[in-house]
Amino acid sequence: MGGYIETNDTLQITEEQGFPVEILNLEKHQKNPITLDDVKDKIFEFHDKPNARIFHTTPCRNFLVQNINGKWLYWGKILMLEQTIKSDGEKHTTSGKYKIIAIYASEYQKQITMNETDPGKSYF
Repeated sequence: MGGYIETNDTLQITEEQGFPVEILNLEKHQKNPITLDDVKDKIFEFHDKPNARIFHTTPCRNFLVQNINGKWLYWGKILMLEQTIKSDGEKHTTSGKYKIIAIYASEYQKQITMNETDPGKSYF
C-alpha cells in the first residue's frame, strides 16, 4: 500500500480554482502595471487543485501561474500560508491560502513565461 503526493514549486491555477482575475488582469497590467502595493494586505485562496500536492512552505517562495485554457502565464512569486488535502476515498484535491510577494513587470512576465513553460504551454 502507498500513496502519491506531488511536490510543487509552482501554483498553477485557473479562474475556476480561484485565480484572482479581478486583480491580476494581463490587459490592465500591460497598460498600467499592477504592483505589490495593489495586493500587499491580501490573502488569496485556491481550491480543488487535482491530486495531493505539497507546495514549498514559508519562507520558501512558489511561483504563481495563471492557467488560461491550458496555457501558462507567469505572474510572480507567492508564499504558501496554508495547504489542505482532501480525499473522497478515490480522488484527492488540494486547496490553500497564499500571499503574493512579487509581481513581474510586463516585459519580464512575457520572458519568463516563454522560457519556463514546456513547449506549447506558453500563453505567448
